[in-house]
Amino acid sequence: MSRGSLLAALFALGSLPATAATMVYVANADSQEVSVLQLDHQSGQLTSIETVAVGGTVMPLAVSPDKRFLYAALRSQPFRVVSFAIDATSGKLKKLGEAPLADSMANIDVDHSGRWLFAASYPGHKITVNSIDDKGAAGAIQQLIPTAPNAHAIHANASNQFVVATSLGGDNLSVWRFDAAKGQLSANDPAVVKTVPKSGARHFVWDKAQKHLYLLNELDASLDVFAWDSASGAMRHLQRTTTLPAGFTGKPWAADMHLSPDGRFLYASERTSSTLATFRVDSVSGILEPAGHTPTEKTPRGFAIDPSGRFLVAAGQESHSVSLYPIDPATGALGEARRLPVGKNPNWVEIVDLP
Repeated sequence: MSRGSLLAALFALGSLPATAATMVYVANADSQEVSVLQLDHQSGQLTSIETVAVGGTVMPLAVSPDKRFLYAALRSQPFRVVSFAIDATSGKLKKLGEAPLADSMANIDVDHSGRWLFAASYPGHKITVNSIDDKGAAGAIQQLIPTAPNAHAIHANASNQFVVATSLGGDNLSVWRFDAAKGQLSANDPAVVKTVPKSGARHFVWDKAQKHLYLLNELDASLDVFAWDSASGAMRHLQRTTTLPAGFTGKPWAADMHLSPDGRFLYASERTSSTLATFRVDSVSGILEPAGHTPTEKTPRGFAIDPSGRFLVAAGQESHSVSLYPIDPATGALGEARRLPVGKNPNWVEIVDLP
């Protein structure tokens, strides 16, 4: 048997892992485009594949659970969401269509069935649900719910039974029960979890075990840790810490937050200091331990971690570039950055491993 035939047989038997291409999608608000980049794990470099015009101020992005579709929300009028199919071989984007959004949306996400698109409006003080058809294209608005001021983030938990949304102006997390058959939200009991006044609840993530929820607050750059009851949707506060570097004297302006895929480390971006904070996560208690700060792109609004947990990509709104950092698997520390110019005002990053 030739070497090529042997390798093919081993791949077929699962003895060797297939190498999937890793794609990075960056929303560039002011140049109204999405940058499509490829991440090479061997060289630790990003390469530009294509730039896709979207015809509006593109900001939040979301990827379908099966990684076949990308959704881009436009925050200029007419407010709408653009649906793209992700080519399974090249990672390039093919436009499927556009659908109306109820307002300028700070955050969008897809439920775990792939049939519903959630959105949260900061200026409109509302959350909404849009349908998604069987071809992956977002459709009509199905539900609109007024909220406390400045709704900012909205996501479903792993069971798809609960949806949580933040209110930055109302300093709270609202909890909703979700009927995935109908695409309908209804208030949970308890319906609201209050946060510290004037902290500015912004972004949040659950851990994989669905035992803890981590909340990043924009206005004081604090981080809250909650115990999450996956049966009732209730939360209990455990910890409050800060993402600010030592000696910080400016006005806090926290932006984004993500857990590493293995759940051992949490990262958060702060725009005034242009830093990325690293925390170690206690595997049992969920409590955070500060592990340092890394200077990054100017005004780092959005970033993402690749599915392998080996790389972090951060976008700088005022540098018009992204930085690729290798992640130390033992300590979570970020290594030396490799930079790549993208469009104007890059603000959101999504990373996808192609099948």
